[in-house]
Amino acid sequence: MGLLWWIAYRSLPVVANWFSFEVLRLDPASRLGQSVAFFVYDVPKILLLLGGMVFLIGIVRTFFSPERTRALLGGKREGIGNVLAAMLGIVTPFCSCSAVPLFIGFVESGIPLGVTFSFLIAAPTINEVALVLLFGLFGWKVAGLYVISGLTIAVIAGMVIGRLRMEGFVEDFVWQMQLAEGGREEQLTWPERFHRAWSSVREIVGKVWLYVVVGIAIGAAIHGYVPERALAGIMGKQAWWSVPAAVLLGIPLYSNAAGVIPVVSALIEKGASLGTVLAFMMSVVGLSLPEMVILRRVLKPQLIGVFIGVIAVAIVLTGYLFNWVL
Repeated sequence: MGLLWWIAYRSLPVVANWFSFEVLRLDPASRLGQSVAFFVYDVPKILLLLGGMVFLIGIVRTFFSPERTRALLGGKREGIGNVLAAMLGIVTPFCSCSAVPLFIGFVESGIPLGVTFSFLIAAPTINEVALVLLFGLFGWKVAGLYVISGLTIAVIAGMVIGRLRMEGFVEDFVWQMQLAEGGREEQLTWPERFHRAWSSVREIVGKVWLYVVVGIAIGAAIHGYVPERALAGIMGKQAWWSVPAAVLLGIPLYSNAAGVIPVVSALIEKGASLGTVLAFMMSVVGLSLPEMVILRRVLKPQLIGVFIGVIAVAIVLTGYLFNWVL
């Protein structure tokens, strides 16, 4: 099964290009061709990653009871749990496709809501590939500021969300799943672990696949039709509104940290300020529209709005700080 998954995943670029440019006969240089190829590639990619991630997380979760997880992140003084969760997010290769299973797993384990959000913010925002690319392009100071600012944003945003006591804005079925799990220790065989993991895949993917498709469709349209020159023009202006404008522009532009780094480099070469561009990058990866669409399955709009607002403010302040220091 794993081999078939790997073959399917590795074949996606070739299949997407073949379908978009050979079957549909779209021009690879056209905006429509780029958007369609992006959509055709990313829908199966994200669904494969989502299914694979849910399956792996499902297996891992069979080894850890809620009590063990609470011992790691729960029961700490306010701030300590957020720091530990954010640092754990840095060293784990999670992306937006794993947002729902991660969130459900943390809630089921009794992890406080604010601590959970610190992890969810840090995991996609601070990317090890992006860190290496930033170091190679701009040096250790910029790479270090990227890590420190991302970690700070994750910790502070998680603490703010935790203080607001918004547990009532988590969808009811998440809490019902928590109650259904109980908390008793079990000795499972490997076939039983695989069965539970596969059940999680069917349940979670079945509930969120439409949200994934809609989010990627929106991101693909913007990916193909938003001109890079216009973005560089806005982010290159030394005006007070350039940083918040860059953050607002970055929210709907679907990409991961590694994918947006070349855009960051091109924008800086065209005259955009470093702090504004880094704020844009953090907005793209930390406030990804598909992630918000996916999280809508487990969070009510009020909590998603607070989540977006707190992170956006933190990123804007970070962008101003970078422009002032660098």
